Amino acid sequence: MAAALRQVGRPYVWGGGSSAGPTGGGFDCSGLALHAWSRAGAALTHYTGSQFRQGRRVPFSQLRPGDLVFFGGGSGDPTHVGVYVKNGVMVHAPKTGDVVRTTDFAASTYYRSRYRGAVRPAPRTAAS
Repeated sequence: MAAALRQVGRPYVWGGGSSAGPTGGGFDCSGLALHAWSRAGAALTHYTGSQFRQGRRVPFSQLRPGDLVFFGGGSGDPTHVGVYVKNGVMVHAPKTGDVVRTTDFAASTYYRSRYRGAVRPAPRTAAS
C-alpha cells in the first residue's frame, strides 16, 4: 500500500505500470495495483479482470490496507481497481487526464454503486 501511496500525483497512463514502477510516465489502475503488490512479494497480471481472481475474497467489513477493491463491469469483469488504504479510502489511477489519487470510495455515490468486491492477493512464500 505504501508503494501505491508514493505514486500519488503521478499521471494516469493507459497500460502504464510494472513491478518496477511507472511506464510511459505513469500508471493505469491495474498497473498501480500490480506495482504495489510486487513490493509485497505478490505477482499480479496487468488486467483488472484477472486481478479480481488473483487472491482471496474479502468482505468489506474485513478490509485491510493493501487489499484490492474492484468496481464496475456489471456482471462481467470489473473495470477498475484501487488499493485500499483505510476508513473507506483507496489510492487509484482513475482515468485519462487524471493523476494517481486517494478517494473515499465508501462515501462516494459513484464508487459505492459500482463496488464489486475486494481481494487480498497472496505474497509468494519461500516454498513457491
